[in-house]
Amino acid sequence: MFRSFVVCMLLACAASGGRVRGSALDSVADGPTRQREASVKPGINEPWRSRNVAPLIRRLESESREIWVQRDHIVQVVAPEPGMIIADIGAGSGFLTLMLAERVGPRGKIYAIDINPTLLDEIRKRAQTKGLNNVETVLAAEDSIPLAPNSIDVVFMCDAYHHFEYPKSTMRSLRAALRETGEIVMVDLERIPGKTDAHMLEHLRAGKDIFRREIIEAGFELVQEHDVPELIENYVLRFRKSRANAGLCQ
Repeated sequence: MFRSFVVCMLLACAASGGRVRGSALDSVADGPTRQREASVKPGINEPWRSRNVAPLIRRLESESREIWVQRDHIVQVVAPEPGMIIADIGAGSGFLTLMLAERVGPRGKIYAIDINPTLLDEIRKRAQTKGLNNVETVLAAEDSIPLAPNSIDVVFMCDAYHHFEYPKSTMRSLRAALRETGEIVMVDLERIPGKTDAHMLEHLRAGKDIFRREIIEAGFELVQEHDVPELIENYVLRFRKSRANAGLCQ
């Protein structure tokens, strides 16, 4: 048991990628050097690093974007409960972050996680304006999410997984952050030749089957694919830590 614990702590440290400010985010010491994973789609996130976030926010909150129009249904399928701790990965403008924060209440917490510090500043301002003190912003690294081990009830990824340039190492860090009973709720875009428009076919490196397989290979098992009639362009998958690997990092 002690040996397994030490192994898991080393993995968590290697995945953390650095220190994070915040009372609930315990900093983790740097772990052993790990050979960096090769990028699966170099440059995919460059447009999202811009400090001029106004165009990005307009794009994220456009009426032509399904997850903006159907945001109430998306939050409903996540099923946040009072007191939950949720990590919103790729939080963007934070419109879903704030909705989740209202649902989990003052005893819960939402970590808004993104690679763009200016977007995180915007989320922080919006949360303050709405009087939501349970939102904490976290700057993500390219290949890891710096969250404390065993600290998260739900990892929420909405149109974010296809932006993971280093999915194996990023998922490793998320697995370490999830509690034993934690789950992933993943919303992402369908990629169907002949149905998906040409721009999205180019943008999305893979479709649902490949993404699902990658997450399973990262140490998770599929709980269900949610049927959300209002979502035409997107699908929703729910995962939990694989029981086959339960002894590894508990």
